[in-house]
Amino acid sequence: MNFKKRNFLITNSIVIVFVLLLSLILNYYLTTLFGFNKNTFLFITITVLIFGLILYLLLSKSIFEPLFKSDENLQKTVKETLHELNIPISTINLNTQMLEKKIEDEKALKRLDRIKKASNELLKLYENMEYQIKKEIDKIDITEFSLKELINSSLEKFTDLKKDIEIKVHLENDALLKSDINGFKKTIDNLLSNALKYNIEKDGIVKISFENTKLSIFNTGKEIDTKNLFIIFEKYFQENREKEGFGLGLSMVKEFCDKNFIPIKIEPIKNGNKFILDLKNIVSKK
Repeated sequence: MNFKKRNFLITNSIVIVFVLLLSLILNYYLTTLFGFNKNTFLFITITVLIFGLILYLLLSKSIFEPLFKSDENLQKTVKETLHELNIPISTINLNTQMLEKKIEDEKALKRLDRIKKASNELLKLYENMEYQIKKEIDKIDITEFSLKELINSSLEKFTDLKKDIEIKVHLENDALLKSDINGFKKTIDNLLSNALKYNIEKDGIVKISFENTKLSIFNTGKEIDTKNLFIIFEKYFQENREKEGFGLGLSMVKEFCDKNFIPIKIEPIKNGNKFILDLKNIVSKK
């Protein structure tokens, strides 16, 4: 337990005990003054409760205000730092793009390509950190967006990773969704990443379809063991330890779906697996 949390619990406990003692004294005084019977019970109880609540609010505000102020300052510092971090990353990307046009030496181009990839990885880490911090300290903005556009945007990221895997997209109708667009994008990215990672090496297929509010992502590959269906969304779980990763992708998917009331289920199919998300609760009513 950290210092701030311990102090908060101790201080809050002292305030509650103090308020209870004063409330009991008031209760004793009112009972002595008016007597305690059916006619005075409601009056005394309500008076003591209101007194206790007002007293707690007054005391806690003066005591906890410095604590909340320090949290606000920390949030402000984190936001400003994140904003400043974005500037050097953008500068690196811009300059590598300019250098690519001028450099012809193959070795130099390879070094430049490594810088570019490292910069892109840094940008991904920055975006992920920014989202996670905003999720904790801010209210996440709910926006309206196109499912088709978001999926196409996600697919572009995996152009180099898909290799010989064929990706088939069948979206019968586009849908406008109303949700946390960044969280939903990360959910789709994680599902697509898994679909490619656990696919078969030769003639692999990924099928993405949307019909009747249900978005499904199917991939060929080894079927998920039935006994693992209940634990596959747990943190750090990996059915295949030989694959790269930390086992966090699906737990993040489940966390987002639960928070946004999106039912998710897995259907192991012969020679593959299908993840189904029911988007009925986030489909825009327009």
